[in-house]
Amino acid sequence: MQDLANTKVSKIVAKNFKTAKVFSAYGIDFCCNGGIPLSDACAQKSVNLQEVVAQLEVALAQPQSVDYQAMDMSALADHIVSVHHGYVNQTMPILRAYLDKLARVHGERHPELHQIRDLFEETVGNLTMHMKKEELILFPYIQAMCRALENGTELPSSHFGHINNPIHMMQDEHEVEGARLREIAAITNNYTCPPDGCQTYRVAFAVLDEFEKDLHTHIHLENNILFPRALELFAQMQGQAVA
Repeated sequence: MQDLANTKVSKIVAKNFKTAKVFSAYGIDFCCNGGIPLSDACAQKSVNLQEVVAQLEVALAQPQSVDYQAMDMSALADHIVSVHHGYVNQTMPILRAYLDKLARVHGERHPELHQIRDLFEETVGNLTMHMKKEELILFPYIQAMCRALENGTELPSSHFGHINNPIHMMQDEHEVEGARLREIAAITNNYTCPPDGCQTYRVAFAVLDEFEKDLHTHIHLENNILFPRALELFAQMQGQAVA
């Protein structure tokens, strides 16, 4: 138990993503704020460490459907773009339409719907730009590093200097969007449809819930797996020690 208690949350979920369900059940952030030991995370949430450890041990014993750690960085970047960026791009317009309709039809009785719609509009604009920066700048550079290592050529040049710079920018943006979706979850009482909610109301909240869960996975794959490996490779190719 002691080893797991002293392990960072991000390391635990990176080892086996099935542990994400345990963290989610206890409200422990494993994607943006996972860089603290499990014992500290449990203390922050006032949950029983021994109970969480027991459930994590069960999850860790289960095989993952996809072993993200075993994927090379280039393939992982492609997976993030095709699966998670694809999901975001497909789902955002659907959710925008649902939330706009709900605000118009039910906004008088439920004024919080206007706030939810406005918050999600901010997410749409920011996530769209965020994903473009990853697809056009950061991910191609990571894949270029992989090719250079494979071919025995020099580290590719970049206009952003150290790879820390775009990675830190992406991580900061992850935190902003994670916080915004947590705010939406709080306003909706964790996506609970009110008794007078129509079918569109129920569907919109269900899709919002799914959207947040997908973003957690999306951020986890970048913050906890892809970015640390990219930093390590960059340092290796520069002949530096990893910070």
